[in-house]
Amino acid sequence: MHDFSSLPLSPALRQSLDTLGYTTMTPVQALALPIAFEGRDLIAQAPTGSGKTVAFGLALLQRLDPTYVKPQALVLCPTRELADQVAREIRRLAAAIPNLKVLLLTGGVPLAPQLASLRKDSHVVVGTPGRVQELIDTNALSLAKVRTFVLDEADRMLDMGFEKAIREIAHHLPPQRQGLLFSATFPDDIRRIGREFLREPAEVAVEGAAEKPAIEQRFYEVESARKSAALAALLSETQPESCVVFCNTRREVDEVAESLGKAGVHALALHGDMEQRDRDEVLVRFANKSCRVLVASDVAARGLDIRELDTVVNYELPHDADAYVHRIGRTGRAGRSGLAISLVAPREMPRADSVANSGAAPLRWDTLKSGKASSLPAAMATLRLDAGRTDKMRPGDILGALTGDAGLPAAAVGKIDVFPTRSYVAIRREDAARALERLRAGRIKGRAVRVSKL
Repeated sequence: MHDFSSLPLSPALRQSLDTLGYTTMTPVQALALPIAFEGRDLIAQAPTGSGKTVAFGLALLQRLDPTYVKPQALVLCPTRELADQVAREIRRLAAAIPNLKVLLLTGGVPLAPQLASLRKDSHVVVGTPGRVQELIDTNALSLAKVRTFVLDEADRMLDMGFEKAIREIAHHLPPQRQGLLFSATFPDDIRRIGREFLREPAEVAVEGAAEKPAIEQRFYEVESARKSAALAALLSETQPESCVVFCNTRREVDEVAESLGKAGVHALALHGDMEQRDRDEVLVRFANKSCRVLVASDVAARGLDIRELDTVVNYELPHDADAYVHRIGRTGRAGRSGLAISLVAPREMPRADSVANSGAAPLRWDTLKSGKASSLPAAMATLRLDAGRTDKMRPGDILGALTGDAGLPAAAVGKIDVFPTRSYVAIRREDAARALERLRAGRIKGRAVRVSKL
């Protein structure tokens, strides 16, 4: 048994742990915290749900000077959702430290409110690499006083193409900071990053961290002209709850999404030519199960974080094996199994050979069945409300309006997302029309709110 009482924690952190009911350390905490408290750099290999946020949260808070209100710790996370979770956990751990400020800086939301927040200094910055880099480049964020630099889920950040941004951010950090890197896997890229950004790091690993996800990989040889029909038939056969179809060009993304729609498959397109708000709405609808199939380019999917992704499809194989690994690695996360399907035209065979030669996958060739495609409707529909955080809108307000005045059962209401000026709520598809009618006729927080169905 490893108790938190064995660590040289500050009285404020001990109080927070007592309040939260944290007494015994998880394996990653027991391995990482004594090293981190010595001030050494660290690479920790730990699976999702192992308690790593508390590990690096305690480590960085222990090193802070609460009386000096400048960014003293920087935590980089691969996605907006994870950064938000990390910021909330650090605030909970710091609850007994008077006036400690944690600032969240992520993309996908307006820049102006974050610039305003930066005018009031903070102790801890938690963010995504792209937005943090953007704020450094505009001289809005200084990292000159950072004492602790954390890379959370580093393998996923590399998978999502953030290495260049991380490297540029690291150049703005003082050389004498402490570096803590957490990763579920430990490929060569992580070792290389560790050598570059950390000083003689200690390495710890928790059992289960290195387990490879259970991803079934199937390859189908299909003429280019028959790919859209083959894709619709395969989706009809496998019936995924959530699927990402990867294409190599933006034009192909639009064409595939349109062809799936004609075949009765509810699919949405995601690529770099779309406005940010449109991209956000597509991601919201995919995450809340209002859309079962997302057709995307590699660049557009970098910020995608859907933990329960059943299936990945390569509509066309990428040009290198690493990109193939990154694509299929989006399924089979957090101990779940996944399916990766690749449609390979004869001209793509050299790319398939490259995948096989790299060791990324054995080429298991399957035969397409002759069954016809059937519709693949989504379980939910999304309603958009033209009110958000700036209007003091909260998820509970929306849920209350739907289950109260609108008379919907709680089981009919799915994920609720509140943005600065808009909110989105998933409604069971068969109840969406009634929910829309009732919300339009009623009030939320005492006022009328414009509501529309996406």
